[in-house]
Amino acid sequence: MSLIPSFFGGRRNNTFDLWDPFQDLPFTGGALSVPGETASFANTRIDWKETPEAHVFKADLPGVKKEEVKVEVEEGRILQISGDRRVEKEEKNDKWHRVERSSGKFMRRFRLPENVKVNEVKATMENGVLTVTVPKAEVKKPDVKAIDISG
Repeated sequence: MSLIPSFFGGRRNNTFDLWDPFQDLPFTGGALSVPGETASFANTRIDWKETPEAHVFKADLPGVKKEEVKVEVEEGRILQISGDRRVEKEEKNDKWHRVERSSGKFMRRFRLPENVKVNEVKATMENGVLTVTVPKAEVKKPDVKAIDISG
């Protein structure tokens, strides 16, 4: 944490308030953004690992209910994970000191490989972690026929 006073304008209550270097930039609200602002969390972090049996996707979605999340497989083997995190209801007398948790809609899309069973995709949600399992189809090994050599 930085205890640098504001050199870029704006009055602070205390000389040693935390300095937010992004506060005065026009494209972002910074870490100390104004209450009520909603920022999309399109950058929802998702891990994708491949096991011998399946492709497994894990997304951290704290505070999001399973009813607010959609998992779909579109034509062309596109896995889409989307949802909406609601902004917390504000009370009239609340005084916000920091707003860092994001809210709003999110969506992530992944092109699945050809060796998956898109009709057998399973999804579970436990302790704010969404796990999507996409089973792999067995790769048929080509039949090899031994040929006798005469002569």
